[in-house]
Order: sequence, then structure tokens, then C-alpha cells
Amino acid sequence: MNTDIRILSPCGMLGYGFPEQSFLRGMDYELHGIVVDAGSTDAGPHKLGAGVSIVSKRAAKKDLDIMISNGVPRNIPIIIGSAGGSGAKIHVEWTLDIIQEILEERGLHAKISVIWADFTQEEVLKAKEEGRIHPLSSNVPPLEEEAIRATNSIVAQMGHEPIVEALRQGADIIVCGRAYDPSPFAAIGIYHGKDPGLSYHLGKILECGALCAEPGTTKDSILGTITDDAFLVQSLNPARKCSPTSVAAHTFYEKEHPFILHGPGFTLDLENCRFEEATEGVVRVTGSRYLPADKHFIKLEGARLVAYRTFVVAGIRDPILIGKLEEVEALVKNGAQEYYSDIPQSDYSIHFYNYGINGVLGDKEPERFRGHEVGVMFEVVAKTQELASSICSTVRSTFLHYGYEGRKSTAGNLAFPFAPSDVEFGPVYEFSVYHLMETAGEGFRIEHVGGMGR
Repeated sequence: MNTDIRILSPCGMLGYGFPEQSFLRGMDYELHGIVVDAGSTDAGPHKLGAGVSIVSKRAAKKDLDIMISNGVPRNIPIIIGSAGGSGAKIHVEWTLDIIQEILEERGLHAKISVIWADFTQEEVLKAKEEGRIHPLSSNVPPLEEEAIRATNSIVAQMGHEPIVEALRQGADIIVCGRAYDPSPFAAIGIYHGKDPGLSYHLGKILECGALCAEPGTTKDSILGTITDDAFLVQSLNPARKCSPTSVAAHTFYEKEHPFILHGPGFTLDLENCRFEEATEGVVRVTGSRYLPADKHFIKLEGARLVAYRTFVVAGIRDPILIGKLEEVEALVKNGAQEYYSDIPQSDYSIHFYNYGINGVLGDKEPERFRGHEVGVMFEVVAKTQELASSICSTVRSTFLHYGYEGRKSTAGNLAFPFAPSDVEFGPVYEFSVYHLMETAGEGFRIEHVGGMGR
């Protein structure tokens, strides 16, 4: 007898939080998996390079506690994708420590499987020598040996294959290193023999929690059901509803092509999908197609330290200065460069962000509006923290007292919201590896942690 497969997505990012009552409504259904995405590159390379989590331990533990205390006693597999935010070894171990705490505090026992996504420099160098490394897009330069050797932490996005294997081996909790966002969700359906196209499309919808509902949010729970020829999506909070429009709209989310989605080892073709309301608030989707690729590529991500940053946030109220702000900033920048003429300008850079004029889009801002006040953030990025802070201090003091034409007062041009005004941000990282690697799908090692708890 064919069985419908149900997957509960608590929220769009582990640690973002969700109403516990929404999650508990999901417990009323016969669930085959509780799956949550925990990672992203949206915040840039810093989390991967610095080895820190996207969310706090307190927030991650609060979400995991609800998931584990309800899922483990019911024998519902729990899958965490891209653990710790970036999915490297340090992030996975951080997540495992939290899980250990919860199991011990709750007196629970669970078989935990870890799927590592780390790749060594030697493995990537070998792939480069064999011609198996390709830029992700035309904007990404070829991967050079120097960049590989300067990058200590390299991960790859796993597909569903190792996750399905961990399910076959009877894991209660699966902690994945870096994963392609929909893959942990798709693995549940594929493990139970459901169509991979429907499984991956549903994974694409569920990975962001209730963002596919109206009103949309990543901080609420959603339920997905896979049948033999369709999947269903419904909100677990009566304050939100899924509609054909909201689910179809989320299908377009974070995609470079309207109906083609590339994943590790496959292409998802959504051109002929249909979205219809099965019952009120429940959307039925059909027509998703999974097309295996001729070559299996996985995305590599690596970050390396390139500089240090110090920044200042200030407000400007003088309409005369606001009217000529970019001109004064250029003069301040030139003054700092002249003062430090003994330091090569290749060792540092000075940037201004004028919020209220063009702080978000910069030179691409089509219409610059100047209100009665402007927030200014300026930063110095340099080879060392000391150099960044020294030059930033000079920029700040010069800007504060700069005597621009028409100035009415000499008391100061900048209003600082806090003291000290100069904030040492610390290390700055860049994506030094952001490439595709051809592989047969191997490289993701499964390790069984064993029983935990009392």
C-alpha cells in the first residue's frame, strides 16, 4: 500500500525561532521526518572563515530542544542541514555539543550520524590537477593553487545520497555538514521511494519554513506531504495560509532561472508545474521533474583571511554638509592618504556609506534623496588591525572637524551614537574557493556517534 510521506519544517533557519504551538500541531500528523536548514552564505564568508555560527548557542539550543524532545521519543528522524551555519568541522562539532547537552538534560538516548562535508587542500589540489575544478560562474576567477593553500577550511555542498544512506543505517538524528539546502528534505522522500523531482521541489519550498505562506515568515512551521504524483504544502499556524500564488512565488525564490534549478548531480525542471488549492490552505503541486546530470558536480566553498576592519557610525544633521557630503568625504579621504603617505595605498582602503542618500546601492542608486539627516558609516580595511584602527582614527578626527565651505559652527560635524566611536571589527574574510568540483558523489564521510544521554 502506498504511503504518503510527511515532513515537518520547524523554521527557515535553526535558531531563528518558531511558535512551539505551531510545531506541536505538526505532531498530530504521522511524520516521517523533522528537517531544518541551519546554514547559508547570505551573510558572506565571515562565518566560514572565522569558524563561528550564524546564530547564538542559546537560540540554536532552544529550537533543537523542542525538536529533539518531541521527535526522538516518537522515533521521528531529525535532520539538520549545514550544521552551525557553514557546515565545516568546527560548526558541526558546535552543534553536536548542543545536542549532547539536550539529550543529557532530557534523559534521552539517540543514535546520531554525522555526515562530514570537509575537503582537504590536497583533495582539492588533486581535483584541480585533474581538470575537475570549474568556476561557479563567469564572475568567479579560475581557482589557483595559492588560493587553495591559503584556505584552511573548505567544504562542499552534499546532495541527498549520504543522507539517505544515514537513514538506511537507522540514525535517529543526522547532523549534516554543508548541504545543498533542499537535500536534507528531499532525502526523506527519496528514502521512502518517492519521486525525486517532487521530493526536491518540496525541499526547495520547505527549507525556508513558512516563507511560502501568507503572511510569509522564516520563523514559523510548515508541513509538506509527498504522495505518489504530487506534494502538498500547508501552514501549521492558523494565522498563515498557503495559496497557489504564495507557493508558486516561493518556487522562484533565490533562482537564476525561472524554472530550472541546478543541484549536485541533477537539474530540477519546473516548467510544467501546476499549483492548485487542494483544500483551503493546502496547496497541491504536480509536474516537477528530476533530470540526472551527465556529470556530477558539487559546489566547494572556502574562505581565507585577507585583512582587518575598523569602522565608525555617525549621524549628520547639518543641511550644508549633507548637500556636499560626497565632496567632503573625498577631501577627508585625500587628507588621510596624504598624512599616511609613507604607507602604500595598496595596504589599506577607505570607504564611506551614506545611509539616507545611497548607503545601500552606492553608485547604482538611481535617485538620491537627501533628507534632513543622514547616517554615515565609514570603514578602513587594512593589512593589520593596528593599521586599520590608526587610519580610521585619522579619518574620523579629520571628518569631525573638517572646515567645509559655508559651515556655521566649528563644534563638530558628526554625532556619534555611542562611545568609543571607533569599532574594531577584526578579521575580514573573502570567498577564496567558490567553485564546482566534478566528482562521482564520493567524499562525504558518515560517522556514527553512538548512543547519548542517560
